[in-house]
Amino acid sequence: MKIYRQLFFILFFSFLGESVSTVLKLPIPGSILGMIFLFIALETNLLKVEDIKEVGEFLLGNMTILFLPAGVGIMAQFHVIAGKWWQIAFIIIFALVLNIVIVGKIVEFVKVKLEGDYEEGDNA
Repeated sequence: MKIYRQLFFILFFSFLGESVSTVLKLPIPGSILGMIFLFIALETNLLKVEDIKEVGEFLLGNMTILFLPAGVGIMAQFHVIAGKWWQIAFIIIFALVLNIVIVGKIVEFVKVKLEGDYEEGDNA
């Protein structure tokens, strides 16, 4: 019964997000809104991590299965994006480099502000 209750909470927030997105005609996917609502419920202690822990760990552990339909859909429509592969590759590489630079700068900033002993070129 505990598993059903945990699954209910996760599905409830997913349904809530989808409903809000559909009713208000928001450009944000309902699944994202559902995760935001779940996050708010966890942060405000309306819901405890223990209330969704086992089902959440199961879903995270099997996340690759959840992406299979999207991957199959892309492969089924590959002819649509086949001519644009180099643009897609460029965007992916650019986004990767940009993410690495931004995360590096954030880590550098946090180390300087919080630790105070970090200097550029210091390998220790």
